[in-house]
Amino acid sequence: MSIIAPSESSSNYEYVTARVRSRRASLFDEDDYRKLVRMGTGEIARFMEEEEYEREMNALGSRYSGVDLIEYALNRNLAKHFNDLLDWAEGRLYDYIARYLRKFDAWNVKTVVRGLYADASRQEIEDDLIGAGEFDEEFLSTLVDSESIEDAVDRLQGTMFGKPLAAAFDDYESTGTLVPLENAVDRAFYETLLSGLPSEPDVATELYIEFLRAEIDFRNLRNALRIARSGADIDPGEYFIEGGRLFDADELRQLSTNTDELVARIRESPYGSDLNEALDELEQADSLIAFEHALDAALLEYSDRLSNRYPLSVCPVLAYVLAKEREVDNLRAIARGREAGLGEDEIDTELVMI
Repeated sequence: MSIIAPSESSSNYEYVTARVRSRRASLFDEDDYRKLVRMGTGEIARFMEEEEYEREMNALGSRYSGVDLIEYALNRNLAKHFNDLLDWAEGRLYDYIARYLRKFDAWNVKTVVRGLYADASRQEIEDDLIGAGEFDEEFLSTLVDSESIEDAVDRLQGTMFGKPLAAAFDDYESTGTLVPLENAVDRAFYETLLSGLPSEPDVATELYIEFLRAEIDFRNLRNALRIARSGADIDPGEYFIEGGRLFDADELRQLSTNTDELVARIRESPYGSDLNEALDELEQADSLIAFEHALDAALLEYSDRLSNRYPLSVCPVLAYVLAKEREVDNLRAIARGREAGLGEDEIDTELVMI
């Protein structure tokens, strides 16, 4: 997908947002998830086949079964829907969507790095790859063939992740954690996402930037808390992602060592009302996982609020991308949880309700 800068007048917002509203209406809801958590993996596969995932389940059913079938069907379906967005969009709207879908290149790079770090099999790594970004199947296959994390970093030279990963590699080796590498991937993605946009943006571009700033703020929150809880000797300010509006690097460095002050700062922010329940959970249960899930839900709520305010804009499209991601994550969590023998309550804690 090429990054272009056509005129705003050539964008077809009305057509694309109408298609997106139709797709959004077909996403699974809470009632569906309540049914699914009570099913075995075979029943989950049949339920998916009767709904949105029929084509993928039929195409893959002769080669895979159980959780493997569900995993491959989910990833193929996700890629299909997001490639449809690019097929529909024209003009600057295409540019916005293409830029944003590079997040799956970032996802795939982190998936490979995590797999190599955990000494996972090639199959286990490939199961989690999502072909919705700019990297093609051949390049991803080459990346999965890497013999080590250092080898993978070398193979990524020439991409937007190459130099940032190379610069972070020494920190990875000294800390023994993936935080430096994963943060380098995120920073490269968001810096590229925000680069080249007009210095005097029109309304459509301002909305795009507002959405991205919120996502960067939420990513910085997540990273700061992860670093604080990891116990590693890592400076959160060194891993700050520019482009948000909630913190600067020094403020985040100070707040990450004091959860009470961080929570108070978030409550006073433009996201405070969306994150009330998440902040209560963080204070009361001290649960980082629950807080991260609540961040995901809050970003969805924020994106939906922007979509309702500006229905003929890029916002409904990006909100749909987030909602579809959450559906796939939820279905994957349910299938894996059932295979592992987890109870319904345990699986529920892994879900982000849309």
